Amino acid sequence: MRIGIFSDAWEPYISGLVTSEVMLKNALEKLGHEVYVVTANLESFTYEYDEKQRVYRIPGIPTGIYDSRLTGIYPLKAIKKIKSWDLDVIHSQMEFAIGTFARIFAKQYDIPIVHTYHTMYEDYVHYITKGYFDGASKKIVEYLTKFYCDKTIDELIVPTKKTYDLFKEKYKYERNIHIIPTGIEIDRFYKEKINLNKLNSKRIELKLTKDDIVALFVGRVASEKSIDFLIDNHSKLLKKNKNVKLVIVGDGPDLDTYKKMCKKLKIEDSVIFTGKVPWEDMPLYYHLADIFVTASHTETQGLTVVEAMAASVPVVALDDESFRNTVIDGLTGYIFKNKKEYVNKMIELIEDKEKRIKMGKQGRINSEAYSSKYFAERVLRVYEIALNGKPLKQERTFFNRLKNTIKRGFHGK
Repeated sequence: MRIGIFSDAWEPYISGLVTSEVMLKNALEKLGHEVYVVTANLESFTYEYDEKQRVYRIPGIPTGIYDSRLTGIYPLKAIKKIKSWDLDVIHSQMEFAIGTFARIFAKQYDIPIVHTYHTMYEDYVHYITKGYFDGASKKIVEYLTKFYCDKTIDELIVPTKKTYDLFKEKYKYERNIHIIPTGIEIDRFYKEKINLNKLNSKRIELKLTKDDIVALFVGRVASEKSIDFLIDNHSKLLKKNKNVKLVIVGDGPDLDTYKKMCKKLKIEDSVIFTGKVPWEDMPLYYHLADIFVTASHTETQGLTVVEAMAASVPVVALDDESFRNTVIDGLTGYIFKNKKEYVNKMIELIEDKEKRIKMGKQGRINSEAYSSKYFAERVLRVYEIALNGKPLKQERTFFNRLKNTIKRGFHGK
């Protein structure tokens, strides 16, 4: 099958979305399919095509949101190149800009289109409104989401039941919704894949000692991730064990705010902010950790939790739909509802190394359900549903020519 992935975000941009897309492309190619990517050019204002990787970059203007760019919704210069790929199916990963282009192109050339809804946009309205007109803005987001995910696509994929419920219960979406948790290349997080020399160097770089108990958070450093909850409660954990360290991996708009918060609480020596980390180094940080923590309530799935489990690290996560089906309470970690539960569960794991190891081992076993191969196979089934029994592009071309030949025969031409 010839598959086109359309997204505004791709490497070298770093995000959970990009991780998901790159993993899907690699997994589909391993299964023998040809995958092409249409994305924004993050580094220049030119059209660039990487023949080897099959990635076509379209120029756009900076959005002001991290490193992202916004392209035109119908870049004429790109049409001829993309048309030459003879795509059987298009898989859009974002709703706007290139996502809109994907829909227009699919309609124009009669190509089935599948869409994955990754982001709960209502949780991010405040970045634009700054607190004003939030109610009206969320209504607009709801309208646009329903339009992009209903009227313009053939099949919809969501990563969790939480997102499924948003569409079915709030948005009253009546069409098919396929719940497919995003997969990851779990084996790259396995202990046996880790370079111990690099791991020790990273430990020295972060000034971690053999006596430290490391609680790790990975993600965008922004208010919707509730990192203030982790920092505030970290001060309570230090009263029980002075060797507990909180390592926060990632960058974002509230980095300075959280650093000031740590200083105010006088815990800056036990909270480590790494800033942006290269994708290839991420497994090292998980293997520095004794416990993975998150209080975020805006995830659609929470891939970092799966990565932690693959690295044999127990997870302590907020009682949210995004984590509830991934973290098995008491088996691969703990789910907490409030501050008291969080502190109690953390103290329990901090003081019980054997329990941490036992939960970590079970987490690795459970993470196998999120393998990239299994994910790609499930996505392929949705592509087949979108094709709805239609032959592949090459076969459709043949039958269309045959149909036209028969027509000409009937008319004596």
